[in-house]
Amino acid sequence: MRHQLSLRYVDTVARIGSIRKAADQLAITSSALNRRIIGMEEDLGVPIFDRVPNGVRLNAAGEILVQHFRKQLAEMDRVKSQINDLQGERRGHVAVACSQAPMVSLLPVEIEKYRSLHPAVTFSINVCTRQSAIVELQSFNADIAVVFEPDASADFKTVSSVPQQIHAQFNASHPLAKKDTLRLRDCLEWPLALSTRNNGIRHLLEDAAIRISTPVQIAIESDNFYLLRQAVTSSDLVSFTLPSGILNDDSLAHRPVEVKDLPVGQLHFGQLKGRHLSVAAAKFLEQLSNNTDS
Repeated sequence: MRHQLSLRYVDTVARIGSIRKAADQLAITSSALNRRIIGMEEDLGVPIFDRVPNGVRLNAAGEILVQHFRKQLAEMDRVKSQINDLQGERRGHVAVACSQAPMVSLLPVEIEKYRSLHPAVTFSINVCTRQSAIVELQSFNADIAVVFEPDASADFKTVSSVPQQIHAQFNASHPLAKKDTLRLRDCLEWPLALSTRNNGIRHLLEDAAIRISTPVQIAIESDNFYLLRQAVTSSDLVSFTLPSGILNDDSLAHRPVEVKDLPVGQLHFGQLKGRHLSVAAAKFLEQLSNNTDS
């Protein structure tokens, strides 16, 4: 398995885009890391990185090679996870690509529940959009994805999904807080703090606005969920979120938007089609699926 060390070295350089910064992370000298890369390029007979002013960048040959490496590394992680399970100890690492809203309450609760039973399992969570979730899975940067209204892709296998009615969000003293349920027109009368078009909520919202022939007045646009929430706390702006993204906060109010105006979307839990997950990742995905099916 010693050859895997070189694979991880190259993979780290590819992710970071700098030999010096990758060497710092890997706790080796940059000259030693550079020699390993040069040696691999000599073995292949072609360069795998282009040297650019601010670091290095994978070229076409490097992209092919790193994709192959990542498949090998993911497969070895799966094998190690299975071996650890034979010994009665769940170990491993689970990489999750997740939309912003489920990161607020749903995912932390599920991870805490899982790690209470398997404390040796570690997690990394990367924010994704409805498009980038698929890319994260395809590049083996993520084992599983938790994403609202993902782009259609033959490579994405949905294991389970849960309906999410979109809620409008605003400050607690906002006039909309007096209503129990909102029509979309009520919300669109106000300036909005919205996520970008890469977000599933924005996708459904704009389609619905077109159907009722009502313009969308965007005052603030960002993919930072916390920035949008803060923006509505101290202004008359209106934003939108999912039930899985609602926090108990006395300064904020939220109301569901009528589904006849803004349809219910689906929060998907899935993986790359055809990929064999490690035991740790597979069991965590199973936990998510079981809990959302109930």
